[in-house]
Amino acid sequence: MAGRFYDEWQIGDRVEHSLRRTVTETDNLLFSALTHNTQPLHIDAETARASEFGQILVNGTFTFSLMVGITVGDTTAGTLVANLGYDKLAMPKPVFLGDTLHASSEVIELRPSKSRPGQGIVTWKHSMHNQRDELVCECLRSALLRSRAG
Repeated sequence: MAGRFYDEWQIGDRVEHSLRRTVTETDNLLFSALTHNTQPLHIDAETARASEFGQILVNGTFTFSLMVGITVGDTTAGTLVANLGYDKLAMPKPVFLGDTLHASSEVIELRPSKSRPGQGIVTWKHSMHNQRDELVCECLRSALLRSRAG
């Protein structure tokens, strides 16, 4: 897999990323431990069973990180100068252990860099869906990319 250069993108380009991932209990527990997130809904089965969800909720920052990670190979691998920011992060549905997630990306903005000749800024809308095709996470991601011509 390889990302695209700035000058290879057009507004409206859409990528359905082929990589899919089933979330495991190990994923959720390890990520929560590594990030010191002690929210009982993520790590305590008894607390989670007593909640309105009736089961462990996958750590939302894991879901976000997985979504971005899945998109890298098709968007910025090998062409990235720097990620500039993430905006409008939303998680409209919960993710549960055993959910299989897949992502898509759409270019919503392009602009050449004013201060860096041969580079440009791409903004994607990244979306993550579960196996029922329910939207579980989305955000805007802006990145500075090298141009093929530059």
